Amino acid sequence: MNTWTAIGLTVLGCYAVKLAGLLVPAGAMERPLVRRLAALLPVALLAALTAQQTFADGHSLVLDARAAGLGAAAVALVLRAPFLLVVAAAVVVTAWVRAIGG
Repeated sequence: MNTWTAIGLTVLGCYAVKLAGLLVPAGAMERPLVRRLAALLPVALLAALTAQQTFADGHSLVLDARAAGLGAAAVALVLRAPFLLVVAAAVVVTAWVRAIGG
């Protein structure tokens, strides 16, 4: 399979998912369980993506400066810091750990 075939299949798949979402009856989205799942799904997907990008390198697990930055961001979140400060803490700690050779 070449690159353009993969891109085309991805485009068709995304369009099909979007179309399927539009075809769901409005009444189905009013159920409490569906509303709760719809609200929590983006958070779960973002958490999974963050974990994968932080702790994976190809097919192996790694523990490097990115993990330290994520830890700093978690501490800033627990301390209820503003979002920009959370991001800044993660950036500064990651850069510092990489600078000292971590």
